[in-house]
Formats: sequence, C-alpha cells, structure tokens
Amino acid sequence: MIKVLRVFFIISMAFIGFLIALKLGVTQPLLGGVAGAVCGSTMVLLERALARRSAREIAALFIGLAIGLFIANVAAWVLIKIPFLKKFEYFIFPFLNIMIGYLGILTALRKKDEFAFLNILLNPPKERKAIVLDTSVIIDGRIADVIELGFLGGVSIIPRFILRELQYIADSQDPLKRARGRRGLDILKKLQSLNNIEVRIEDLDLPEKEVDLKLVRLAEMKDAKIITNDYNLNKIASIRGVTALNLNELAAALKPVFLPGEEIKIRLVKRGKEIGQAVGYLDDGTMVVVDNGSTKIGREVTCTVTSLLQTAAGRMIFSKVKEE
Repeated sequence: MIKVLRVFFIISMAFIGFLIALKLGVTQPLLGGVAGAVCGSTMVLLERALARRSAREIAALFIGLAIGLFIANVAAWVLIKIPFLKKFEYFIFPFLNIMIGYLGILTALRKKDEFAFLNILLNPPKERKAIVLDTSVIIDGRIADVIELGFLGGVSIIPRFILRELQYIADSQDPLKRARGRRGLDILKKLQSLNNIEVRIEDLDLPEKEVDLKLVRLAEMKDAKIITNDYNLNKIASIRGVTALNLNELAAALKPVFLPGEEIKIRLVKRGKEIGQAVGYLDDGTMVVVDNGSTKIGREVTCTVTSLLQTAAGRMIFSKVKEE
C-alpha cells in the first residue's frame, strides 16, 4: 500500500509540474513534468530516509534546522544593512541559510541525547492504572504496607458498596466479625493518610446484585485493576478480561526458597502426622515438617532441608534434624 501511495505521489507531482509549465507557456511542457517527477522522487527518498530514523533524531533534526535557519536569516538581515554588502543580498541569504542550517542540523543530531525536553515530549510519564480494592484485601491489611513501600500507587478506588459492607461487618453481633470490620475501617483511614496514593470514594449505582460482579463492572468502567484475596473474584475477573491481582499469590511468590541441603532454624510447636515427625512454622507461615523431631517439641532446632512440596494451600518444607 505504501509503495502504491509513493508511485501515485510521484505521478501527481509530474502532472502538476506539466500543468505549471503549460501555464507559464514553456515550449517543452514535458520538462515541467520531469521536474515535478524529480521533486516527487526526492521527497520520497527523503521520506524513506526519515523512516529509518528514530523519533528523537527526527525531532532533533527539525529543531536544529529551525534554529539554524532563524540564526541565518537574522545574520543575513544584519549583513545586508552594511552598504557594500547590499549588492550581495541574493547570495548572502541562500549561502547563510545552507551553511548555518546544515551546521544546526548536525549539531542537534550529535547532541540529541542531551535534550531533556525531548524525553518529556517523546516519553511522557505514563499514568498508573487505578486499583479497586476488595473487602477481603482491605480487612487483610497488608495492602497498606505494600502501598506505603511504593509497590503500588496512583489512585485507589473504594466503591461505596464496599464501605457499606465493611460497616455492616463492623456492626456485626459476632465479636470476631466486628473486629475484622473495624480493622478494615482502620486500614482505610491509614490508606487515606498515605502520600503516594489517592483514595477516591466512588458512589455509583451499578445494576449487578452480587458485590463481586459490581467490583468487576466498576473495574471495567474505570479501566482499573482489582486487588483482592478472593479466589472466586479472581476467576470472575479473568473471565470478564479484567486484571485481578491476588495478594496471597504475591505473598506466596515472595516466600524465601530453600533448596535441599540448606539449613534452617525453627521452633517446633506440635507433632506431625507420621510417627516421630514434628511441625514448625517460618515467619511467613510456611509449614516445616521435621523428621525425628517429636522429642524436641517446644525447642528451637537446626534442620536440614530434604525436599519441598508446592500445594494449592501453599509451600511445605520437609526436613530432618541436623545431626550434632
């Protein structure tokens, strides 16, 4: 398609050149057509040359050319005011425009990486996608630490129906639910106090009845990501083509990796399922099963990792007590 357009452009330029020659009464109007074709071909070659250059180089080229031509014409205008140079006016203008214009282009191309404003023009800062927070992730509380550390930022959207759900949980008769709801409200208050995120309360009346469907619909409308701990919400969002990030999956991915043969220190807290086994937990909640550790429950022991097992519930480490 591009080649067809180029050929059409050259033919059009040749035809225009032919018409201009006829209008001027040139005895050989075909020469005007040839001149038009030459001009069109020159423009096509220039276009192809520019196509191989980066946007930064093209911008620098035109900036250098503009500055060079401006300086050249100002200098030429000053020079022709000198009486003995007045008669060279028709030579001074093209000479200075070509010379200083060429110098401006070369200088700009060599210094293109030093033009800080080009970084802003060609690579404008991209606005982070907004995030929509689910009830589960607010109550969990870890999202506040993730945002405070700078791993997430921008705009955090809290729908009004999520606030109502948190308020309902906080007013529950069940002490455990009431504590979780109040914790969620405290986390929201903490989020509002952080400097690297804007908390925006959205009061939209969405037709969906289920809260999960409302969240997905809101994320679609706002082109936002959902942050959640709810596995089912993850599935619904993926079906609808909405990005949903699970904080539990992030925590699992960040757990330290232990290889067979490495040593770890752990406090054994209870017996395991098999005879002689004991169980302990790392700081991140990873379960460590220790062979021959049942006699050391309640003590901190050094263990040697034997194998690892990744399950849907998380990672399990199997080990044995290090022989002293």
